[in-house]
Amino acid sequence: MDPHPRARPQAALSTDSLTIGELSARSGVAPSALRYYERLGLIRAGRTSGNQRRYDRAELRRVAFIRIAQQVGVALDEIAAALASLPDNRTPTRADWSRLSALWRTRLDERIALLEELRDDLAECIGCGCLSMQRCHLYNAGDRLAADGAGPHLLLRRAGRRVTAD
Repeated sequence: MDPHPRARPQAALSTDSLTIGELSARSGVAPSALRYYERLGLIRAGRTSGNQRRYDRAELRRVAFIRIAQQVGVALDEIAAALASLPDNRTPTRADWSRLSALWRTRLDERIALLEELRDDLAECIGCGCLSMQRCHLYNAGDRLAADGAGPHLLLRRAGRRVTAD
């Protein structure tokens, strides 16, 4: 497998390119994460004659896209598929983001519902220290939900979600 699947040839390097440190500083993403994104094919770097990475400034937008998608709960493999769906693996445009984020809207709505549930109910539960097991809506007496598999079943059910093995 090519260790740099999206690497550009040296001749294609822009004179306005960024080092990995500059891309890291501009994007707020650690260099190790940028190298990982590159290994996954999410971003691409050219190489200097000394084999140092150089990123076109357009990669800043791709990194921003990746970070935002991750913030709404999109997995890196889904982000990779979304970026691969763009013509010539180009940088996402506003229209691209609109189209792709519409696909992720349901997940975002579910996440919002869960966060609202946590905000409204979990603070009371944590605050009480579960001193009243008769009233606690998260108490799983006798581990009766063990047969349903791992996960916070009661909390997710209250938020209108199913526990899945994402």
